[in-house]
Amino acid sequence: MLQPTNQTRRPRRNTEWGIRQSATPNDSQPSSDQDLSSPLHSSSVFIPCSYHRCVPRDTTQTADRFRTTRAAHRDETAEDYVEAVAQLIEERGEARVRDLARMMGVSHVTVTRIIARLQNENLVATEPYKPITLTAKGRRLATEARKRHEIVLAFLLAIGVPRKQAEIDAEGIEHHVSDATIRAMKRVADST
Repeated sequence: MLQPTNQTRRPRRNTEWGIRQSATPNDSQPSSDQDLSSPLHSSSVFIPCSYHRCVPRDTTQTADRFRTTRAAHRDETAEDYVEAVAQLIEERGEARVRDLARMMGVSHVTVTRIIARLQNENLVATEPYKPITLTAKGRRLATEARKRHEIVLAFLLAIGVPRKQAEIDAEGIEHHVSDATIRAMKRVADST
């Protein structure tokens, strides 16, 4: 079997210290002018812990957190789009694919795919070359998403986040907080 050359060999790992060393002989030892007390010198990357110490002991709780986050990401797109459709209908009287594409900063193909998914979930109704409308379920979701957005925005402004940054942050946070957190944010925002 052929042995790999030093240039193609994978980095070695010193598991005792959690240091990944370069595989080339010239780089495997730090030069005398490098600061050896620093965990990061040019020839190694400090790995703060071994794999087994980083894995949480209660994997069920961790799995539940990841499952919740994945569900929030999945729902985030639906909430954003029904909220945008409601806003366009309110401002322009109708919502069209081109308007959504411009508003969301994506292509019309992306919007068409997402609208098809939302139609399958009974959140919107549309026909080719016709405006997009919200179903009763879609209107409820849009109203709920807008309320959550307003609460998160008010909270961020109440704790001193500048308006421009608060508007950016609220767009992402609103989808990833629980109802209990939203209630707490509302209490803080209402108290100021």
